Amino acid sequence: MNQPPPRPTQDYSSAASDVYKSHPPATPPFQQAPQQPPQGPGPAAPQQAPGAASGYGFPQQPPQPPQGAPGYGYPGQPPQPPYGQPPQPYGYPQPATVPMNAQGSPGGGRKFGPQAMIVTAAVVVIALIVGGGLWYKSSQDGETTAGGGGSSETGEGKGGSGEAPAGSGGGDEKVPADPNSKVLFQLPAPKVKGDSSYPVKGSWLTSKVFAKPGLSEINGYDLDSGKVTWTTPLSGQHCASSPEVGDGDIAAVVYQNAKPTAEDKYPGCDKISAIDLATGKILWTESVEVGSRPARYDEVSISGSTVAVGGGTDGGAAFDLKSGKELWKPQNGDACEDVGYRGGEALVAVRKCGSYDNPKMEVQLLDASDGTPQWSYKLPAGLDNAKVISVDPVVFGTDSQDITASGVTDVFTLDDKGGLQSRFALEDGKYQHDCGVNKVHDCRQIFAGNGKLFVPTAEHDAKGEEYGRTNEILSFDLKTGKQTGDRFDAGGKYKIYPLRMDGKNVLAYKAPPYDKGGQIVSIAPSGKQTVLVENPATEAVRNVERNFLPEFGEVIYGDGRLFMSSLYVREPSKVTKEPEYLAIAFGTK
Repeated sequence: MNQPPPRPTQDYSSAASDVYKSHPPATPPFQQAPQQPPQGPGPAAPQQAPGAASGYGFPQQPPQPPQGAPGYGYPGQPPQPPYGQPPQPYGYPQPATVPMNAQGSPGGGRKFGPQAMIVTAAVVVIALIVGGGLWYKSSQDGETTAGGGGSSETGEGKGGSGEAPAGSGGGDEKVPADPNSKVLFQLPAPKVKGDSSYPVKGSWLTSKVFAKPGLSEINGYDLDSGKVTWTTPLSGQHCASSPEVGDGDIAAVVYQNAKPTAEDKYPGCDKISAIDLATGKILWTESVEVGSRPARYDEVSISGSTVAVGGGTDGGAAFDLKSGKELWKPQNGDACEDVGYRGGEALVAVRKCGSYDNPKMEVQLLDASDGTPQWSYKLPAGLDNAKVISVDPVVFGTDSQDITASGVTDVFTLDDKGGLQSRFALEDGKYQHDCGVNKVHDCRQIFAGNGKLFVPTAEHDAKGEEYGRTNEILSFDLKTGKQTGDRFDAGGKYKIYPLRMDGKNVLAYKAPPYDKGGQIVSIAPSGKQTVLVENPATEAVRNVERNFLPEFGEVIYGDGRLFMSSLYVREPSKVTKEPEYLAIAFGTK
C-alpha cells in the first residue's frame, strides 16, 4: 500500500484574513451552523433536506399552469433518503403512461445537521401554505448532465467514447436534418412497495450503451431499442455513482455490503467497484478499513486512472481505476481528512483540519496518482462547506449567507497556482443552480467552460403571457468575477437549463410549457440557438418527460439521442395505477 507524502499543515492565523480583506465577500459572511460530530457505525438521520421551489424568493409557491393543463416541473421528486437509511415518504402524482412502442405518439448516512433541519422546517411550512399537498425539489445529481453522463469538468465533450462529428450549428454536436424526435424507448422502474422512495442516482452514456443503476444492480441498455445488453448484480442497494466515465469506458460505484435483513436493516455503503460499461463486468471490488470497521462513503469520482471516494465521516480514499490497487486511505490519528473529491481533467479535494467545532477548510489540487497536493487554498474563517464546480480551472462555491435553497451564494475562482482570481456572489433567489448539502461533487444546473461560469436565472413571468413562466442563462467571467453580456433567453414559456459545452457553444435543455415538448439547443456565443432535438408534443409524452426535468432528474445528450432518467423510484400510485418509469430516451435518427 502506498501512502501519499504528508500534506503540509498550514498557518491560518494571517493568510486567510489577508485574502478576506483583499477579496471581501459579496455578501456578509455567515458562520454556518455546525454539523453533528462524527458518529460510530449505525443508522443515522437524513443527510440533507429537500430544497424549495425556484423563484425570486425563498420560499415561493410554484407557478400554476392553466386550468386543466398538466403541471410544469412540479411537484418535484422527494428528498434523497440517505443511503442505508429508511427512505422518506412521498406524496405527489404519478407520470402518465406512454406505450412501450411509442414513436412520438400516445415511461451510510450522516447525522442531520442544523442546516438541513432548518431547510426541512421551511419545506413543511411551504407545504402547508400550498394547501396541504407535498411538493419537493431534489437537490441531487452532480451536474445537470446527470449522474455519470458525460460532461467533463469544463463542460467539454460528453464523455464515453469522445466527440460527435461537427455540424453546421457551430458546435461539436451534429445538427440533424430534422430535429423532431421520436420516443426510442422507456425503461420501467424497479418494483418497490410501500410509501417510500429509493435512490437510483447516476447514469452513463458511451458509444454503445446507456447504463443506469437499479436498486441493487446496474444495467446496460442498447442505445436505440432499450434492450438490456447486460445486468450486473450488486451485493446491496446502490449508493453512489461516478459522474465521470474513465478511460476504457469504466465507471465506479459505491453500494451496500448486503441487502437489508430483519437483523440488519441498514447495511453500510462500504463496497466500491469499477465496472466495464461495455460488458457490465466488475473489474474489482474493495473497501476501506478504518480501525475495526469499514468506512462508509456517499460520493465517488474518477480522474485519470484514479477512483476517489469521499462524503463519509472517516476521510477520503483512492484506488487505481483498472486494478483496484489502494493508492491512499485515512490514517488513524490524522489531524486532517479529505471531505470529498471532484474528478475529471484533474482531481480536487476539499480537506478539513482542526477541531470539529472550529474546522479549517482547504481546497487542494492533487496529484491523482498518489494524493500529493500541488497547492492548497485556505477558505476564509466561517466558510465550511465548499462545493467544487469545476477542476480546470478550479471553481468552487460556498453558502455564506443564511440557509439557502441553492447551496452556493459565493463563487471562488482560482488560478493554476491556487491563487484567488475572483470572488463573486450569486444572490439567493435570483438563480436556479443547486448544490447539495454537505456534498463536494454535487452541483447541478451550473458549470464552467470557455472562461465563464454559466448559471440559469430563477423563473419569472413570461413577457406578454397570462400564466407562462420562463428564465434565462447568464454567465460570469471567471477571471474578473463580473457578469458578461451573455443572456440566453428560454423564450416563450420554456425554461432553460445549461448542460455542458458543445465546442464553443453552450448545450442546454429547454423544459417545455404545458402544450409542447422539450428541446435540446446549442447556443453560439452570439446567442443564436440551434435546435438539435424537439420532443413530441403529445400529452402522454409530455407528462412522462416532465418527471425527469433537470430540477429533479438526469439529462444526458449525445449524437442525436436524449436520455432522461430518474433519481428515485417508488411504488406506483394506488389511485391512478399508472406505472413508474426509470428513464425515457428520444432520438432524431
